[in-house]
Amino acid sequence: MQLTRRVFQFPRGSLRRSIGQVAGQELSGMPSDVEYSPVGEGLGCGTSGCMAAVIAAHVTGLGLTLSICLLSRPGTSLFSWHPVCMSVAYCLCMTEGVLLFSAEGSPFCFVSRKGKVRLHWFCQALVLIAAATGLGFMVASKNVSELPHLLTWHSVLGVCTLAATALQAACGVGLLFPKLLRLSSPPLRLKLYHATCGLVVYLLATVTVVSAMFSDWFQATVKGLAWWAFLLLPLFPALVVMNQITNAYLPRKKITS
Repeated sequence: MQLTRRVFQFPRGSLRRSIGQVAGQELSGMPSDVEYSPVGEGLGCGTSGCMAAVIAAHVTGLGLTLSICLLSRPGTSLFSWHPVCMSVAYCLCMTEGVLLFSAEGSPFCFVSRKGKVRLHWFCQALVLIAAATGLGFMVASKNVSELPHLLTWHSVLGVCTLAATALQAACGVGLLFPKLLRLSSPPLRLKLYHATCGLVVYLLATVTVVSAMFSDWFQATVKGLAWWAFLLLPLFPALVVMNQITNAYLPRKKITS
């Protein structure tokens, strides 16, 4: 019995490190001295602080969306629907589509991995529909007012965000049906690509939302300390999403020999 105990006794953390190294090697030939973090671990994840941050990100995304919808007064003009649709797309649906994979603070933490993937696709489909609708209202409003397009940084960033969102959705289709599309890359590598590109798209969307705070409409609607609060609010969910994705998929450290 003593011999058996010695054989199956692992030093604390060694099994976790081994799993991380195997995952790194399976990601396609990457060197074995690169260690990958298990999903959901790192930077305080698994603690009450991380759970509170994720819950706060949910509340912030929902609160920001509702606030923008109220400020826009939808139905008063064609333009009024643009901030409504875009906030629903990026502040709410895209944020929820990423945070539902979190192990802490997510209302879908008891859903299976397959169920979460389906919910993720549902949220991202809503992002595309809402964003395309918001773009349509913006174009219609400009045409009715006979105003030129793409004159501000916000409009240019918005077009780039929409294009990146569409490309990311197309990459997601490849991840969902790799055999049907005859993709040669292994699934783990495709997941790494999809998560990394998704993070870039989310950060680009955050920059676009922040740039909207400098528009003439928003500065005329919100002033003083409230404007500064709106300016900072989109940054918090972005930090939580960035923490979640980097901890789940990106290398944690390089071990030098």
